[in-house]
Amino acid sequence: MINLTPWLNAPAWYIAFSGGLDSTVLLHLLADYARNHASPPLCAIHVHHGLQSAADAWPAHCRTVCDYLGIELQVIHVQVPPGASLEQAARNARYAAFSQLLGPGDILFTGQHRDDQAETLLFRLLRGAGLRGLAAMPGQRRLGQGSLARPLLGHSRQQLRDYAEAHQLTWIEDPSNADTRFARNYLRGEVFPHLQQRWPQASQNLARAAEHLGEALSLLDELAQGDLALAEAGAPLAWPGLDSLDLAALVALSPARQRNALLHWLSHRTRLPDTRHWAGWADLRDAAADAQPVWRLADGQLLRSHGRIWWLSGDWLQQPGAGAAWPDPGEPLWLPGNGRVRLVGAVPAAGLRIGYRQGGEVLDIPGRGRRELKRLLNELQVPHFLRPRLPLLYQGERLLAVANLPGLVQADCQLHWQLPTNAQGLS
Repeated sequence: MINLTPWLNAPAWYIAFSGGLDSTVLLHLLADYARNHASPPLCAIHVHHGLQSAADAWPAHCRTVCDYLGIELQVIHVQVPPGASLEQAARNARYAAFSQLLGPGDILFTGQHRDDQAETLLFRLLRGAGLRGLAAMPGQRRLGQGSLARPLLGHSRQQLRDYAEAHQLTWIEDPSNADTRFARNYLRGEVFPHLQQRWPQASQNLARAAEHLGEALSLLDELAQGDLALAEAGAPLAWPGLDSLDLAALVALSPARQRNALLHWLSHRTRLPDTRHWAGWADLRDAAADAQPVWRLADGQLLRSHGRIWWLSGDWLQQPGAGAAWPDPGEPLWLPGNGRVRLVGAVPAAGLRIGYRQGGEVLDIPGRGRRELKRLLNELQVPHFLRPRLPLLYQGERLLAVANLPGLVQADCQLHWQLPTNAQGLS
């Protein structure tokens, strides 16, 4: 019924096992394959959200099924934060747990099928989603250090039910699935029966339309990659790990290609903005040359400085801690909320410390004399947001070096700064 060949070389297989019809059929198929073929070790994962009292009995049911099939089961308890969309919050908590579980190359199988594909397309159409939102759920995508695979996408819900009944499988009927206050349940229970009564192939045709949209998105992604290759060029080498794009290269594109390139670039970094929030890009792009505009997004922000736009997230959204004494400059020094520094070359005598700009700093540069640090940073086009957290090496009150800028030193050593993380753990 399903082809598992693409994933046979994975270190381990996991299945998201809710105990419902879809995941029960998938578990039975995987267990049957594992009994008759050489395959990676298989483990079922049941995520307990704790959102309804009926769910307290589901882990026991899942354990009974897994014991009968000879499959290991892990039960993971998650906390679902309150919010406007309980469905989305539960999904985020569930996939965060899956992401943390997967090791390099591991596969997580999930039970989405063709009807889910059709319902997702219609749901997102009604929300006014763009092409990226309307494209089909892929058969496989990255998740944490591994991948998520959906081997049932070519099969309908009725086919899964027929398989389950033919093999006398038992499954959980989640009572919340009948609650039409949830948008997806309303589509499934109230809308799709009418559509299929008039158009019997509605689910199949909608799923095929989603696949066509996915192909169109792939072409736009290829276009975006070419546009981004030009915009990513020229990134300053002094700030490794900071993602940036050349603003002039983006502005040279049509507005539609600007949005397409940015959507592709941002999709790996944040939840994407909806149509209403794209005014933030126009404000960032069109601000005066000496302005410091910020476009705040769900998981970080874009800033503009010295002709480039910069992506900041993770530790960059927090203020760094205070500077620190450096008792052993032969070893790296971790800076609270600001990465770490190390010295390369001749290590000066004791009394070293790391500080940050307070204003009025001067540096004696061989052959140039005393220079204001502010002017030197302007000459080197150091981004404005980076200056308050740029590590400065002092011996007492004497400024010896500025991190990652080889020309700004007064000693026979260089101060190397490993920048703070720019990661949010986006899934």
